Amino acid sequence: MFVTILLLLVLIGYLTYHYYVQYGPNGQLINKIPGPIGYPIIGNILLFTRIDLLVPIWKVHFNLINQYYPLFKIWFFLISIVGIRHPDDLEVILGSTKHIEKSKIYDVLKSWFNTGLIVSKGSKWQSRRKILTPTFHFNILQQFAEILIEEGERMSTSLKNTGDTITKDLIPFIGVHTMNALCETAMGTSLKETDSFHIQQYRKAFHQLTKICLYRFFRPWLHNEWIFSLTPKGREQTKILKILHGFTEKIIAERKIYHKHYEQHKKNFSENSVTVAETTAIKKKRLAMLDLLISASQEGLLTDSDIREEVDVFIAAGYDTTTLTIFYTLSLLTEHKDIQDCVRKEVDAIMQENQGKLTVQSLQYLQYLERCIKEALRLYPSGYFISRVTSEKAQLKSHLIPAGTIMFLSIYGVHRDPNFWPNPEIFDPDRFLPENIQNRHPYSYIPFSAGPRNCIAQRFAMLEIKAMVAPLIHNFYLEPVDYLKDLRMAFDGTLCPPHPHCIKFIPIDRKCV
Repeated sequence: MFVTILLLLVLIGYLTYHYYVQYGPNGQLINKIPGPIGYPIIGNILLFTRIDLLVPIWKVHFNLINQYYPLFKIWFFLISIVGIRHPDDLEVILGSTKHIEKSKIYDVLKSWFNTGLIVSKGSKWQSRRKILTPTFHFNILQQFAEILIEEGERMSTSLKNTGDTITKDLIPFIGVHTMNALCETAMGTSLKETDSFHIQQYRKAFHQLTKICLYRFFRPWLHNEWIFSLTPKGREQTKILKILHGFTEKIIAERKIYHKHYEQHKKNFSENSVTVAETTAIKKKRLAMLDLLISASQEGLLTDSDIREEVDVFIAAGYDTTTLTIFYTLSLLTEHKDIQDCVRKEVDAIMQENQGKLTVQSLQYLQYLERCIKEALRLYPSGYFISRVTSEKAQLKSHLIPAGTIMFLSIYGVHRDPNFWPNPEIFDPDRFLPENIQNRHPYSYIPFSAGPRNCIAQRFAMLEIKAMVAPLIHNFYLEPVDYLKDLRMAFDGTLCPPHPHCIKFIPIDRKCV
């Protein structure tokens, strides 16, 4: 009897609070926004809970974006989410120094990243951003670019060594090389020198955890850490995190030992206790992001766990997104032979000027290739949405948004808005000619976000993509096996196809003319 009364009181309390949330001052503002009709109490959650059927969820998401243009609202139990895609509305949120806090959507990532740059907020985000910004200074990017160019050459060589036409499932092939490049630039450690079993284990764990985060996101009752830890998925996540964090911690520890030995060696040399030959044998490696973080820790600005979370963030944020951008760029060039030929002509000319090699400077001159990459990012932005929470009331074009509202900012939606992009489905790199971007709304193209919380590594990403794509175009003709029009998208953390997508690489010196 007591339990029945207690449950009844809890239900009455919940319904009372639900009524207040839905029909109180803030709820009234939210309900003025158009959106699908939801069920009592649970709202629109049933639209998204069948996470095993990824493609239908993707279609539901973008149907909402298009059906209720320029904004819509949905309810997840007591949580309201407002989706926007109009550049004026995006500017209100992204361009503000007030609405910079990431929403609860990102809470499912905290077990992975703790409070690293991608999920941190307030003073921690500001101080961490200040520490990390010098990492992507142009002079340091020049050193990173050397690594990226070398990895791009290895990528091309791995295909050339077969000596014949080869068909590749693009994403796994590209992913090997983007992970190599990221680990060497982020951690100063080449995966070529690392046990292949541990590399494969890390990559597998990376993708497994991404899927678990997605599974958990669409089930609000699993957002509580304690409840989630009791579930099979929670126990699986614990095992996966040991692999991911263990991999990073091992490399950080090794790099710290290297720093210690290097500093001791410099001291010994200054005291004339070693020979020049011995000093040369322990020459300083190229700078990595990890070196700057270790230096900050030596100044008392970061702890070991701080270092790990930022390295984890950098790899996670840069691995899938860069891999997918290269994938979409190559796929689009494969299907547009005339544009592919123009890119090849530009790359060949640059190569010829530099004795068949790419350099840091020559990457800057690949302007047509850069326009192709930008257009690929417009059509297929790998990070296709951003989510923020309003810190105070925000006046959009047509509606007032209350403080504390989760905002879903559709990058994919604004990039294909015909009001700002004529014939938005067409691949046209000339959209990014200087004369064509001059009068375009600055928030109609935001592949790296925008405003004070934009992507800190966007110049690095562009260098990496150029360094990977250019050698492939220089050495191979690309021909389609699968086509993007047949691609089925998945609602994932990134704009990722759930099935293999293949193209042919035909060595240019074997091409029949």
